[in-house]
Amino acid sequence: MSDFDPMIHEDALPGHESRMDDKPDWTPRYPGSGRLKDKVAIVTGADSGIGRAVAALYAREGADVAIVYLCEHDDAEKTAEIVRGEGRRALTIAGDVGDKAFCEQAVAQVIAEFGKLDVLVNNAGEQHADKDITDITEEQLRRTFQTNIFGMFFLVQAAMPHLKPGAAIVNCTSITMYQGSKELLDYSSTKGAITAFTRSLSENLIEKGIRVNAVAPGPIWTPLNPSGGATPEKLESFGESTPMGRRGEPNEVAPSFLFLACEDASYMSGQVLHPNGGTIVNG
Repeated sequence: MSDFDPMIHEDALPGHESRMDDKPDWTPRYPGSGRLKDKVAIVTGADSGIGRAVAALYAREGADVAIVYLCEHDDAEKTAEIVRGEGRRALTIAGDVGDKAFCEQAVAQVIAEFGKLDVLVNNAGEQHADKDITDITEEQLRRTFQTNIFGMFFLVQAAMPHLKPGAAIVNCTSITMYQGSKELLDYSSTKGAITAFTRSLSENLIEKGIRVNAVAPGPIWTPLNPSGGATPEKLESFGESTPMGRRGEPNEVAPSFLFLACEDASYMSGQVLHPNGGTIVNG
């Protein structure tokens, strides 16, 4: 880990999973079958939530995992223990994906440690609930875009010299891109940008043999929500408006990230999967 001075937010984001009483379920649900055997993956935001579940499942399927995260060192070390518990190598890298120099440094560390890069998962993100557009400060607006979409550009740029034909990039967009969210105006806007980025990058890289896809989760229980990413009113009924009538868990989303990263999805690029509790978004 590097010494990193975490950015101060108006809220408690990104949040510690270790401090939650009602902890998200990251545990893979089935034995591995070697679908990512000896691959190397970078997973951003892998200290907790969806990122942890993806790292755990990737490791179970045979991948070594670089865990890129902001500042929750205890959570990141727990994820590293999970990866190593599956018999794979783990590397923790703390820093701000909205910083281009950090992204270049992170990729360089992965290449130095593992010697290659096969899968890039752009999962890190931040969100801040605001009931009125006038409540969104300029600093918050810039930060949300810097983290959620600029960071993806920076990491892909840093990774490109190391990605070979057969490599995969998987981005995390959101149901809010399709439905909108009246209390997540800046966040939803970045997710729309991520979907457009995914489709455009797919067109840009497909001749190089690199597939680019995305996952658009619905209401998934992660530290982001109780730490300031959702209003207290929304938390009381979180996920109940879905057709399934409940929130989702990170280990219900991770298989989508696995499918898009492995050879099972060899004929898919520019697409979005929707683990969202049955909500039809036609996207």
